[in-house]
Amino acid sequence: MTAQSEITVSAPVGAPMSIFERYLTVWVFLCIVSGIALGQSLPDVFQAIGRITLAQVNLPVGALIWVMIIPMLMKVDFAALHEVRRHVRGIGVTLVVNWLVKPFSMAFLAWLFIRELFAPLLPAAQIDSYIAGLILLAAAPCTAMVFVWSRLTNGDPLFTLSQVALNDTIMVFAFAPIVALLLGISSISVPWSTLLTSVVLYIVIPVIIAQAIRRALMTKGQAAFDGAMAKIGPWSSGALLATLVLLFAFQGEAILRQPVVIALLAVPILIQVLFNSALAYWLNRKVGEQHAIACPSALIGASNFFELAVAAAISLFGFESGAALATVVGVLIEVPVMLVVVKVVNATRDWYETGSARQSRR
Repeated sequence: MTAQSEITVSAPVGAPMSIFERYLTVWVFLCIVSGIALGQSLPDVFQAIGRITLAQVNLPVGALIWVMIIPMLMKVDFAALHEVRRHVRGIGVTLVVNWLVKPFSMAFLAWLFIRELFAPLLPAAQIDSYIAGLILLAAAPCTAMVFVWSRLTNGDPLFTLSQVALNDTIMVFAFAPIVALLLGISSISVPWSTLLTSVVLYIVIPVIIAQAIRRALMTKGQAAFDGAMAKIGPWSSGALLATLVLLFAFQGEAILRQPVVIALLAVPILIQVLFNSALAYWLNRKVGEQHAIACPSALIGASNFFELAVAAAISLFGFESGAALATVVGVLIEVPVMLVVVKVVNATRDWYETGSARQSRR
């Protein structure tokens, strides 16, 4: 979904998911299998890739992450920010859930499950790293996939666009402080310089590049922009899958030793998705917002900008870290869980609108 400065929406509401989007879980599973197999059969090759670094940044991964993130950021029209005033209550719910509830609830769930309940079943040396990965995942609100979820629920496209633009603007300034705060509360030490470098590399610079390309394309018209996005889109998908293959090539040994780790990491992520989507959906109903606003508001609060989370985890903790693995588990379960959330909000439309109308009359 894209927009001009007049906020013209090019993707039709209700457009189907692409094959890549619909079967993302399958592709991630195939990346797990192929990555582990390649890592075990060609260990020297992947160790050599791991050594190609500059200032502690792995250059092949950095390039893949830019190719992965920039097309997604090109979809965001920051001119849509003025649209937030049209649905102040819905935007308010989005901001509260995304920035005041979601990161902190995940930090609590990570502490509860990873440090307490599941600790005997996990490698002790990676406990802190797993928690850090979950925090990184929750601190990065969804940018691209929320357009898909909004379409599937007949969400208001202008509201969806404006809340994504606002979230991305806030993320430039709030991602590092929130992550630093929650890691500090969890007794996990990360140098501020390293964290800020990650923000500059994987948020600030990609946003600048993406918006410059977007503006250049839009001067040629909407059709030129849509055509370019159709060509560039698969690059993003391919870069994501290549990054996952690399990551699992490095993670293979640990996963083979303890395959249950992925299932255990999925538990707090699953609870967080269901909790935050339900909270945002209910809050929008309580304040009397329309169903078409509540759906994208709830869905952006439940899903994550997992590409950024993966990038930050690798940058901060390395390929072989539990943090990198935890963020990838988020990729693995997001699509099936979010499709369940989509079905729930669609099925409860009548219930929602009855309660929302009652609140509006008060």
